[in-house]
Amino acid sequence: MAHQAGGQRPAPRPVPETCETQAYLQDYGALLEYVSCPSLVVDRHWNVVMANSAFETLFQGVRPHPTAMPGENFLRFVLFHPDAGEILGEHEPGWCLPMMAQVRSALEAHAHDHELQALRREIAQDPIMEAAYRQGLPHWIRAVGEAAARLDGAVRLLHHPDPRRGRTECRIVEESSRPLLELGYRRLTMILRDPRRSAAPVRRQRRPRGAASHLTVVPSPGN
Repeated sequence: MAHQAGGQRPAPRPVPETCETQAYLQDYGALLEYVSCPSLVVDRHWNVVMANSAFETLFQGVRPHPTAMPGENFLRFVLFHPDAGEILGEHEPGWCLPMMAQVRSALEAHAHDHELQALRREIAQDPIMEAAYRQGLPHWIRAVGEAAARLDGAVRLLHHPDPRRGRTECRIVEESSRPLLELGYRRLTMILRDPRRSAAPVRRQRRPRGAASHLTVVPSPGN
């Protein structure tokens, strides 16, 4: 479901001004480096505040994109980067639709947030993305339940570039310390599971890199 995103990249997130806060975030970044699984800290717009080396390794092969690099805004990467499906397995039901549900929930809570509104307009500019948001997302939630849209505790499929892991699963664990919460941040860690515990391999339908895909929850044009 990856598509090229239009418009300009959002303005950079302001850096906290107090020395104490900056020192805390610097030390928290050092803590992330001790974690062997991909881990990142995001704000409510999914701008990436910091990420560890394991996260960078997971996404090291993605091509440059003006608005949707994983180390800049993870939500935009999931929705708009044409390479996202090469790393995020079962891209549509496992990642895209849950992240669209995150957009919907965020807009319900912060209806006047300019950055969220800009993201919503960006979705609306793409007919397939808009159909997914308006039609596919409600249909999917009715089919699988609201719980499937939650991230914390969810098990998702990954195609890891390290051949020792390859096709594997991760459990997403969300947590935030009090200082992070006060800054409006949260931490997400992808706990990589032993490939032997993952489901049996399935054949992947590969498309040429950069080719647009179509949401299966949305009727194809002309149908």
